Amino acid sequence: MTAEQLDPLRNWWQELSFAGKEHYRLDDEGNITLAISGMAEVPVGNVAEENRDALLKQLQDQFDAALAKVTELEVEWLAAEDKLKLADKVEHLKEHLAHTRMVGDVIRLIRIVDTWETDLKQLTEEHYQERLKIVEAAEALADSTDWKETANQFKELVEKWKHSGYLDKHRSDKLWHRLEAARTRFMERKRVHQDDEERDLLVALDLKIELAEQAEKLAMSETWKSTTEEFQKIVEKWKTLGRTLPKKNEELWQRIMKARSAFFDRKQEHYNKVQAEQEANYATKLALVEKAEALRESTEWAKTAQAFAQLMEEWKKTGRIPQDRGDELWKRFLAAQDQFFTAKHKHTDDTRASLVANYEVKQGLLRRAEQLKNSSRWGEVTGELNQLMEEWKKTGPVPREHSDRIWNEFIAARKHFFARKDENKVFRKEQAIANRSARVEQAHNLVRKVRQEITDEEEKILDFNNALENITPGKKAEELREHLEVLIGDSNARLKRLREKLAAAEEELKGVNESEGRHHSGKGDKKQEAEN
Repeated sequence: MTAEQLDPLRNWWQELSFAGKEHYRLDDEGNITLAISGMAEVPVGNVAEENRDALLKQLQDQFDAALAKVTELEVEWLAAEDKLKLADKVEHLKEHLAHTRMVGDVIRLIRIVDTWETDLKQLTEEHYQERLKIVEAAEALADSTDWKETANQFKELVEKWKHSGYLDKHRSDKLWHRLEAARTRFMERKRVHQDDEERDLLVALDLKIELAEQAEKLAMSETWKSTTEEFQKIVEKWKTLGRTLPKKNEELWQRIMKARSAFFDRKQEHYNKVQAEQEANYATKLALVEKAEALRESTEWAKTAQAFAQLMEEWKKTGRIPQDRGDELWKRFLAAQDQFFTAKHKHTDDTRASLVANYEVKQGLLRRAEQLKNSSRWGEVTGELNQLMEEWKKTGPVPREHSDRIWNEFIAARKHFFARKDENKVFRKEQAIANRSARVEQAHNLVRKVRQEITDEEEKILDFNNALENITPGKKAEELREHLEVLIGDSNARLKRLREKLAAAEEELKGVNESEGRHHSGKGDKKQEAEN
């Protein structure tokens, strides 16, 4: 490239200003390259005097598209509870950044994706540690002699394994072989134990005799709660002792049941005296029913639902009441609760109907945008598309399953029209200013560029607002909301700066046109600006 060709390009490059420019350089052959620390320079494109602005815009558009992908995945990342489900998307996005020719703050995007990749590696390591603990627990059980309980524990460990998080196959198989080895060792020892079990029958007989004698001592006890627990322990202990001599087994069991019946007959006599307490409980629950009936027509949905939950808790805490009146009170309580929640569910259904109605309205706006996107009535259709956008903003939310699709289709129709409009504008602009100086062309390009940046920023704000409007409830909802609000604030600040920059660029353009000759070029430019 000659010096006469290179000097204008150098001047053009020095006057450019964009985020991340410090990572790019323009060499003597007109090559733009990206320098990333620790890596070879990456070629981005080759510019010449005739294609520099168009190529720069194309490369910046590629960056804006990449930024949109990162922002979209960032929103999804913050909302996701299981971030490992996003591993493929993170990997694909990293590949996309590595192979896309673009101009912008690429290093920041790469760092964001690298952070996600680090987090995913950490999560995978946590899952490895989780499975390792399961294996170590299994190995600790391999020599246990608590046969029944340990067998159940092995089943629980296998279930935990099934529900543990994702891990690569190599490490997973290695850990699973260790778990299987521990379980096999235990089961082999259990089979040996069962072969020796016959020798334990006489030992079980002695223990069951002790249980029968213990039960007979407890038959006359008046410590109702603790003795009830003791009898329960005797029965449970009996179950754990296993088989003994058949005739003696039945005789000893009948002795335990006879002592147990004697105790519980006396216990029943005692609880007959508790009837007076149940009367007091009846009065308490009657008051709860009356409170429930007073709330059944409330329309303060969240507050009243909480109140019903509190009443239910108080109901559970209140002791028993006479059986012949308990069912009646419970039915009244449930009837009041059912009336309220039926109305609440109807309100929810009505809200759903409103979402469907909004969906129909936005479908109509989308159809009109599709009809207009190939029109060449630039001024008229621009106004109508902007009016459609205003109507879209005024229309409420739609069902979540349609929200992203219908919004993306609507924005795609707008972008299609405005891309065609911009192409037409560029064509007419190039025809109008073919014979004007490089300074005039540069001023016009700056105005077009800033206007496009304003349009892009406005659409980005709309995207953020749409995402904010359709946040899925969950643990991360508030965090996602705060993040989106920060993004919206940043975009509004950038939009203000762009509009100030546009005003300055338009003023400069006006001065350039006047200096080139009011009669010769000024009237034509004003006419063209009005048409645009």
